[in-house]
Amino acid sequence: MNATPGDLTYAPHVGATARERHDPLPPPGYRLLRARVRVGEGPDDLAEAGRIVTTWGMHRAAGFRVEADAPRARPGVAVAASLGAGPLRLPAPCRVVWAVDEPDRVGFAYGSLPGHPLTGEEAFEVERAEDGAVWLNVTAFSRGATWYTRAAWPLVGVVQRAMARWYGRSLRRTVRARQR
Repeated sequence: MNATPGDLTYAPHVGATARERHDPLPPPGYRLLRARVRVGEGPDDLAEAGRIVTTWGMHRAAGFRVEADAPRARPGVAVAASLGAGPLRLPAPCRVVWAVDEPDRVGFAYGSLPGHPLTGEEAFEVERAEDGAVWLNVTAFSRGATWYTRAAWPLVGVVQRAMARWYGRSLRRTVRARQR
């Protein structure tokens, strides 16, 4: 488990999405999101999906602008994802708090930094099940950090669930496109 608290906005829960932690989710005062989307089949799809997820390709395919300190997710890397255009662009600064690269599981989690509209952590893991299916698992806990996310909290949950499914569809589409 690799956690880099630094200036993350949700201490003492940094790294709680890591399976190795066994922390009860969500922490008190946060909302939990879990989503699972099938993105492929077999070891080649796992390797490709893992590479896409950990090099910010899934986020970009989902429509985010991504600026990161490093080309690959690893603990301590700062990443600024944003969505929208011009003055309506919504920034979401984060820091990678853990990463995993195992034979059947690849992924990372990042946590919110000051300036993010939410406070919490989100994990993106690609795993190959025993039957060979490759899945994207998104696990997050969050709460509003700004007046507008707190005011729109019920809608924020709907948007988060939709985004998790969109990440999965975008990843599946990107994996398939790379196979051609």
